[in-house]
Amino acid sequence: MSRSPLTLAVLSTLLLAAPLAQAASEPIPKQLSGPAEEFAQMRAPDPADAAVFSHSALLPVQMDADKASWTQAIPVENGSVRFLLFSGPSAHWQLQLAAPTGRSVLQAELAEAARATDFALEGASVPATLYALDGLESGDWQLRIDGDAGRDRSGYVLLEGDEATELMSYPAHRRQLVGEQLDVVATLGDAGRIAQAQLRVTAPDGSVQSYPMFDDGKHADALAGDGIYGAGFAARTSGTYVAQVVAQGHSRAGSRVLRTAEHVLPVVESHLSLNSRATVEASAAGRGRYSLDIPVASRDSEPRHYRAYAEVWGRDARGQALPVAWVSGMVTPRNGKLGLGFDQRWQQLTGARGPYELRELRIEDPDHFVTVAAADRLSLQLPDAPLRAGARVSIDESMRMGPRPAAQDLTRGVGQRLLLVHGYCSGGVWPASQFSTASTFLDTNQNRSHDQFARLLQSFGSTWNSFGTVAHSQGGAASLHLYTYYWSGLDNATGARLIQSVGTPYKGTNLAGILATLGSWFGVGCGTNDNLSYNGAAAWLAGIPTSSRAKVNYYTTAFRTTNWWTNDYCQIATDLVLSDPEDGTTEQSNGQLSGGVNRGHTTGQCHTSGMRDPAQYLDSSRNATMNANAAR
Repeated sequence: MSRSPLTLAVLSTLLLAAPLAQAASEPIPKQLSGPAEEFAQMRAPDPADAAVFSHSALLPVQMDADKASWTQAIPVENGSVRFLLFSGPSAHWQLQLAAPTGRSVLQAELAEAARATDFALEGASVPATLYALDGLESGDWQLRIDGDAGRDRSGYVLLEGDEATELMSYPAHRRQLVGEQLDVVATLGDAGRIAQAQLRVTAPDGSVQSYPMFDDGKHADALAGDGIYGAGFAARTSGTYVAQVVAQGHSRAGSRVLRTAEHVLPVVESHLSLNSRATVEASAAGRGRYSLDIPVASRDSEPRHYRAYAEVWGRDARGQALPVAWVSGMVTPRNGKLGLGFDQRWQQLTGARGPYELRELRIEDPDHFVTVAAADRLSLQLPDAPLRAGARVSIDESMRMGPRPAAQDLTRGVGQRLLLVHGYCSGGVWPASQFSTASTFLDTNQNRSHDQFARLLQSFGSTWNSFGTVAHSQGGAASLHLYTYYWSGLDNATGARLIQSVGTPYKGTNLAGILATLGSWFGVGCGTNDNLSYNGAAAWLAGIPTSSRAKVNYYTTAFRTTNWWTNDYCQIATDLVLSDPEDGTTEQSNGQLSGGVNRGHTTGQCHTSGMRDPAQYLDSSRNATMNANAAR
């Protein structure tokens, strides 16, 4: 019986998905290094660079137990209002809006302005009702919600505000360890002023605590009276905290504004300690290489890997401090030492001599990129490299990635393949019939960190000797993570484009924080992924070198603008919080990868199916281009 190309593609996908369940051996980490010119890119990011800019307010609905009602003043800033109502599945709520003059918009009128929708990030979604009303007088309106006794009496309202006045907010640091104080700061842009603010923290166990925010120069808020507010809380247990800033104030024009910003804060327990006075010794590793052995004490009963980074500094001919190279990688402590690979050609390239030291050392949890141990400077016992008169050093693969494993250790697979990779909380999205010599990676409706995702990709790809990837959404970040940190079939592939991605939020998305807040009450099917938040993405990118980013060819898309007088969107619910242009999940600005190859922006395509315009991964023309140029 003859079979169509589509049927054959589906069968190929099902048959070749089996290696995912048959986990291969642990991936072999690369020993990463790079020149001193890359220090600034590889250092821990400034927290302010990953700030949330919010023109919306996510407000908890908590009805009084005795009268089952809730009232909230909501500012109408420009004569119109849009808000989402998130209620429980069994709730039967009645709404009423009252104008500053006392005029009321009753339930019947609101019902005409309502439409059912979903607030979603890939497959993780929360049902909601959107209300959109125009022709309202500006000022404070009173929103009242009445519920039925015995039914759901808690939920959320997401209110859209004027984009001209945004709340800027960010966590003050990434040292998110059990027992640490976590600080969050916020201010209003466009000359707006906060009148009062609070920090509403949902702990991993679901308990909620509110803290007043201050502009007194004593709460990580810079100077007293400068318009920047701050507050902090103690992280008493490990897990994911959701910290929400709730700020009320006034715009430059004097209108009252209400804004919130949501932050996903993973807190980990450090099982590793570092003696900041210890000396790092260099043990010979053969072929002109050393292992820079950092003394550590681990309390783990089982081996645990970490992402580590440090800078090697020496002295020049005049005895002045000289930057030599950075070293990094996924490393596992053994026998009280954590080893980072180093090639002595970096010394030859810079002419560095001793004494040496490690600077800016940070050791991070590999799933959240939270620093668990750090040191500004450590003495390094490293022999000088032999001088070679007239010798020239060219930076090659082994200097940047360490020695390539033997062929049988790198991959035991045979043949070439193109892997079609989905994103967070998703499944097979790529039309397999539009790609040749391709197989679909499937980890359906799961929530993985970039590191977990990458290791699954490595295992699946080990079926073949070499492979490239065409990836959607988080799959692009996972592919880049795999190529950066682990040896795999990606390192054997040949062809023009090793990693191609569409709609990947390389810099994160604001939806991650909002869905985490909603999930603390309603639950979100796949759970919270802090790698997709702004600050989580920034922490991850701080370890991705330029040489790896250059292997990525990426595309972005956005909705089609039909005319100038209407508000266009991909997903009407997420349009309330994302800044244009966006694809319903990823803003164009946050889909950029500095150092990668930008292959263009397309309008008229949305992030996934079920949105207003066609899904970006169904573009047959672009798929043909990616297929023709893909490395395999």
